[in-house]
Amino acid sequence: MKLLFIGSRLYDDLDWYVRSKGIESVLTESNENAINLDLPDQVFIVPRGMDGPKQVAMMQNVDAIVPLIGIDPPLIDVAHMKEEIEKEQGIPVVAADVRAVKLTSNKIKTKEFYGDIGVVTPDYQILNSPDELNLEFPVVLKQGEGQGGKDIKVAKSLEDVKDYFEDFNQALCEKFVEGSEISIEVLGFNGEFIALPPIYKGETTLEGVHPLNKVKTGPCMVEGLDNNLVQHTAYKIAKNLNSDGIFEMDFMFSKEKNQLYAIEVNTRPNGTRYLTTATCGVNSLCELVNMAIGEFSIANVLDKLEYNYSTEIPIGDYEGPSPNEPVKSFEDNNFVVHGPEGYQRVTARADSKEGLENLVDKLT
Repeated sequence: MKLLFIGSRLYDDLDWYVRSKGIESVLTESNENAINLDLPDQVFIVPRGMDGPKQVAMMQNVDAIVPLIGIDPPLIDVAHMKEEIEKEQGIPVVAADVRAVKLTSNKIKTKEFYGDIGVVTPDYQILNSPDELNLEFPVVLKQGEGQGGKDIKVAKSLEDVKDYFEDFNQALCEKFVEGSEISIEVLGFNGEFIALPPIYKGETTLEGVHPLNKVKTGPCMVEGLDNNLVQHTAYKIAKNLNSDGIFEMDFMFSKEKNQLYAIEVNTRPNGTRYLTTATCGVNSLCELVNMAIGEFSIANVLDKLEYNYSTEIPIGDYEGPSPNEPVKSFEDNNFVVHGPEGYQRVTARADSKEGLENLVDKLT
């Protein structure tokens, strides 16, 4: 079995799994100085875009393609490539299709999609000027496209809104929800979907603390919230998107109103994927490989499920004990270190809360 992987940044997360499966790996990358280029069996440096990967896929006669794209802008090009190469060459591409990417890559379209399928989302309006605002403060101002907190502002007054419009001509204005931030991954392939355990990402703040600076935990344990509701809602969203790959979803739970709100959904690997793996034993990136080689099924995922306590802590530069090889796998580790130098994080797991506390003390 020969697979083509597009993008090298995330490849070290699953190189160990690819090798364990005896898969021949081919990788395309547009940056000749990118990380992880020494790991695959073959590497091809190609121009930006999907023409290069498409040509390599045909030239190498690969069995399937697994894009490892962790940012939003290239996703629509991947989706178009998927539809073209599957139709013209019969090579499966484990990624979302054009419809799903268009619905999820624009926050305004996502809001409309939620409304169409009956999923609750915070009250919102599209602002073309500050004078049009009719929501009560505080509100959250966003652009239709963007990720990782980019171009997002919590506005507490009309002056804050006016300041935002000095840089933008339009904004998605959403009612600020005070409550718990939750993330969840859903795996989907060939019309089958499974929602993995929700992850707790902290409480909302008017200061807009970046997600990377928060301590996160799994499984999600928020007073008054039924995790089955989160999983059911996430499943409903994925089912209606009806595409393949990983769906990353963000929710907010208001204790005051006892209401779960859907915030956004992305068709790419999740920033909390290490926590998900630590919590339940299912590695979403490895499941992409299973989809490509015909070994993915809901039954297989359920067989892998574990029940652990986990946490992810930002530490800057890690100086604790070294993990076992492979260092990005929980197969023989109870912790994984990830992220670039200066911004590293440790994700740790144990089978009890006390065990997790002891492990964190040892690592930090």
